[in-house]
Amino acid sequence: MRFLLNGRAFEPGHAAPGATLLQVLRNDALCNGPKFGCGLGQCGACTVLVDGRVARACVIPAEGVAGREITTLEGLGSREAPHPVQQAFIDAQAAQCGYCTNGMVMATVALLRRCPQPTDMQIREALSHNLCRCGAHVEILQAVHLAAQRLAETSASEGA
Repeated sequence: MRFLLNGRAFEPGHAAPGATLLQVLRNDALCNGPKFGCGLGQCGACTVLVDGRVARACVIPAEGVAGREITTLEGLGSREAPHPVQQAFIDAQAAQCGYCTNGMVMATVALLRRCPQPTDMQIREALSHNLCRCGAHVEILQAVHLAAQRLAETSASEGA
């Protein structure tokens, strides 16, 4: 079972039969962005992008992603050079406990790729399947708008 992980070929060394993508990501690839939350694909803590689309890694059989492209939080940016969405979440202080942040960021990246200037309603819809128990909803909404603005400014300056 081989797949692209954050732009590089990856083949788990010893994934247990029936392992989920989340187990392989955390245990074999040492990706700590996706979290185990509910184990049922309902909370969004384990969100990754599979071929650019939002997916719940806790319910995807690892062998089901063979040949596909997986992007985790680690594949977006680094501490030194965060992805614009990651930086917007930092700047807007859009995390309290941080457990939902992985899912919120990954869902935001996917949203902004398909809808660069989303409305509040589009943001709420895109993030509605990610649970935040801390109540950082206002800051998360602000972070998405901030990321959209910054990505538009970057795109405009690159086009000039």
